[in-house]
Amino acid sequence: MIIRKAQPNDAADVIPLIYSAIGDIAYALTGTDNTEQAFEAMEHFFRSRGNRLSYENIMVAELEGQLAGFLLSYHGKDISRLDAPIIQRLQQLGQSADDVIPEAHPDEYYLDSIAVHPSFQGQGIGSRLIACFEQLASQQGYSRLLLIVDVDNDKAKALYERLGYTEDGTIHIRGHAYHRMIRLLSVTSSPNL
Repeated sequence: MIIRKAQPNDAADVIPLIYSAIGDIAYALTGTDNTEQAFEAMEHFFRSRGNRLSYENIMVAELEGQLAGFLLSYHGKDISRLDAPIIQRLQQLGQSADDVIPEAHPDEYYLDSIAVHPSFQGQGIGSRLIACFEQLASQQGYSRLLLIVDVDNDKAKALYERLGYTEDGTIHIRGHAYHRMIRLLSVTSSPNL
């Protein structure tokens, strides 16, 4: 298995995985409840630079020549800049941007979403992607990591707890509650600001 930076041409494989990870949040980010239109908008954002869903923020895992999983991460200090194109789209559509909220604090490196293709689940790919996320944070000098997990997903919460994440309150997105899960890393380099 290799883990590499995503490229714009990975869109067809990554967009369905992003959707599987974020569910209804995809509709909040794209301003449509039509799945086909949401996928088209997500693909546009994925192929573009400087937004939350951009390939620039994504690492992909390949196994047996196929895209097996992805992780999407960025620093909390960048959220306003990364969400600006999404909010602009929503405003152009006459939609509310109230559901596009900063999920991470400015001092947190955020694992926005992660998913493993169903054909490759149970092979440790998710754990390898989480380790990659932690390595990215460490390389950039970031010590406070954040991910969120659905309050109804006890299995995922237990996994993150085993990996050293602890609950740090809850956040509500589109009326649904998520646990904020924090992990502190020891880092030796200075932040890449």
